[in-house]
Amino acid sequence: MKPMLLTEVLETPIGEEWMYETKYDGFRCLLVWDEQPMLISRNGNNLNHMFPEILDFCQSIFTKVKKYLPLTFDGELVYLMNNFTSDFALVQQRGRMQNKEVIAAHAKDFPCHYIVFDVLRYKGESLTNKYLKTRKQQLSKLFTSLKLPVTVNYEDQCPLQAICIVEHSEALWQAIQVYNGEGMIAKRKTSKWMADTRSIHWLKIKNWRYITVIVTKYNHGNGYFHGSIFQQEKLVEVVTFKHGMSEEERKTLIAFFQENGRQNNEIWELKPSICLDIACIDFDGSKCREPRFHAFRLEMLPEDCHWQHMQRQLFPIPDTVQITHPDKPVWPEIGITKDGYLHYLQMISPYLLPFLRDRPLTLIRFPHGVPGESFYQKSSPEKVPKFASTGWMDDINYLVCNNLETLLWLGNQLALELHIPFQTLQTEHPTEIVFDLDPPSVDQFSLAISGAVDLKGILDYFKLQSFVKTSGGKGLQLYIPLPENAFTYEEVRVFTEFICRFLCEQKPELYTIERLKKNRHQKLYLDYVQHAEGKTIIAPYSTRGNEKGLVATPLHWEEVNEQLSPDLFTIPAVLERMKKVSNPFKNFREVGESQDFQSALERLKKP
Repeated sequence: MKPMLLTEVLETPIGEEWMYETKYDGFRCLLVWDEQPMLISRNGNNLNHMFPEILDFCQSIFTKVKKYLPLTFDGELVYLMNNFTSDFALVQQRGRMQNKEVIAAHAKDFPCHYIVFDVLRYKGESLTNKYLKTRKQQLSKLFTSLKLPVTVNYEDQCPLQAICIVEHSEALWQAIQVYNGEGMIAKRKTSKWMADTRSIHWLKIKNWRYITVIVTKYNHGNGYFHGSIFQQEKLVEVVTFKHGMSEEERKTLIAFFQENGRQNNEIWELKPSICLDIACIDFDGSKCREPRFHAFRLEMLPEDCHWQHMQRQLFPIPDTVQITHPDKPVWPEIGITKDGYLHYLQMISPYLLPFLRDRPLTLIRFPHGVPGESFYQKSSPEKVPKFASTGWMDDINYLVCNNLETLLWLGNQLALELHIPFQTLQTEHPTEIVFDLDPPSVDQFSLAISGAVDLKGILDYFKLQSFVKTSGGKGLQLYIPLPENAFTYEEVRVFTEFICRFLCEQKPELYTIERLKKNRHQKLYLDYVQHAEGKTIIAPYSTRGNEKGLVATPLHWEEVNEQLSPDLFTIPAVLERMKKVSNPFKNFREVGESQDFQSALERLKKP
């Protein structure tokens, strides 16, 4: 059975007969579940070996699902970057893997989701002849009874999730554009499921990106044009295209090649002179995906078609956020402008936003960049945009960053440091413990490494799972996530003080809890006093206001060794890192909810 296919349209259909959902960029796939689940691709291939995390989860819930079998779902295999965007390159990378161990490691580091948008068979009965709205109701009822997510949430580790449908398209389309999703799907409520049919009842509206390239080659043999951009003063090819042009536009461009270009067999080459816009859905790292000609840009200079310009076009700032002076130098020592900072915030937002959500923000703003004057901001200004939130804590109305638009708005104000308390607006008690390991100077960073390793050993003894990050300065910070609203600051303080005093007794030559710097004698300061109500800590993945543009970067524990240095984690390095290294804090809250901190407290009371 091959999937029902979508028809592409330029305009969103409007009316009560339509429902709308997000279009994700992944592998379309049927989940056929008789006794054993099978992931079947559009071409009929079995994908089970490529996505073991999906199969393992299905096996884990088999007892609950058994009474509903046989089942068949229609859906998409994705790697979610946010609730509206999947990273196709990561899914494609998985699809090319052959080695079982390599696949297992990738599944652990970059776990995929199977997003279900239709149920075609339920308890062995075919539902394909029923209306879509009926099938959607059945799907929602089934997922609710199985306690599976009925809306997509990229932070939820559950690999099986049902897609959310909406009756009105405007808000969904706005969110897709803000979060750079692939597009939207409109489905007629009364549509029936037709295998291997491109239906006019299922329509896709793509969120096209438009990039400007220099046209450099024309292949007379296959009719394709080649487009390039400048990267570090070298021309790099990023697209080949031939669709989207009128016949007149095509003939004009070919004539220009013949008059001004150089021919080598069937290939005409042209020196950088003509720029044009290409519509595409994404850039996979080497080539634009689904490219088509959009318009000539004769007013544009070829030297302005460069890598940074293309990145901004691929990841446009939402229309709702007004940006001023994008070319302003912010970290001049490493060549980062305000626009570069905003790009970092866009890219890192899936990792950063979960730690900002519902937390009163203390900002450090650098209005003239780094180095330069800075100031703290706690209180929210009187006027904030509609997309921004505020919240009261300790008689102060704070800004709260719950979405990408607010994050970019703060970035435009050059809020370079984002500090958060140890609780949310909804909680009275800390949601995590943080030990701040502060060496005398960056040259003695090895002390922080020793302290982190020793601390982890003690926490392992108490059977507490811990996480670690750089401070973005000269130290490290060690986290213990806690169940929400379960333990008071006083209870936590008993534990943190005991641990720090114990470490100082064990290794008095290395560690100290002395508050006054002059009395620390070049030892590592173990700061547990800072972990208290009303105090704050730099958020994971926040930048710091130092000249090197360092980031408070979460680490995997195996990275905490003698090769570790805070200078490794600049803004450009962290952007590259996130493509290759999984997010060490991705299951932070999940671990917190299952953390048995009560047992650790009780062990302290034993003589």
